[in-house]
Amino acid sequence: MILSRKPMPSPWFRVYLARPHATARLICLPHAGGTASFFSEWAHYLPETIELVAIQYPGRQERLAEPLINNMQMLTQALAEAISTILDRPYILFGHSMGAAVGHELCMTLMARKQRLPERLIVSAREAPMHNQAGSLHSAPEPIFCKRLIELGNTPAELLQSDEWCKIMLPIIRNDYQLIETYVPKPQHAALPINISAFAGNKDNELTVEQAADWSSLTSKSFDLRVFDGDHFYLCEHRASVVAEAIRSFRSQPASLYDKPMAWPSTP
Repeated sequence: MILSRKPMPSPWFRVYLARPHATARLICLPHAGGTASFFSEWAHYLPETIELVAIQYPGRQERLAEPLINNMQMLTQALAEAISTILDRPYILFGHSMGAAVGHELCMTLMARKQRLPERLIVSAREAPMHNQAGSLHSAPEPIFCKRLIELGNTPAELLQSDEWCKIMLPIIRNDYQLIETYVPKPQHAALPINISAFAGNKDNELTVEQAADWSSLTSKSFDLRVFDGDHFYLCEHRASVVAEAIRSFRSQPASLYDKPMAWPSTP
């Protein structure tokens, strides 16, 4: 159950469980067609010292009246501007699928702006940039497009039978597919001074473990790879384990970082 939503300084952010005394944040970036609410339950797996901030891209849910953004550079520039208002404490950046690419580009933008970087970038279900491939699914006829959504595992076939759902959601999903399928990764001239973790599902037909492991070449700090049992949306089934693993790096922070001891969630 969602208990509360804390007002934030921008429509880009959703906080589903307010923690005004939190001393760190977990900032989450959704997948193509995804919304901030995809991460709403994650807050219940976090200690009181960490606040969950879910990113809401324009053109969906509360931002439905705003224009969609189908260009990676435009999206990350706008997000970098907004996120500068909440970089007042240590944070971890978690991006799933398209969100992982957004997170990586965002980190490069923040570094160029000399703004605070995350303690850790977690790239979930996304190949390293050197394996990026263009695509054309966003322009496919609706039957083909819908069939692919079902194959990815997070869109029940029943929803695609709903004219109302399709009218609202399919343009959003197509927009995001256009963004990620026309995306050309920005050249990275130096390794990022950020710890990077790659999360992957062992049954993901969109990604190989080797493609995920190649994120290791993009950091000058530590890298680790965590493989979960599941498909492209493995994190739905293993929510508690994913959240616990995502905030693992905060365990090694100095005790002075926190107001009180952390109660870490158990993992199945």
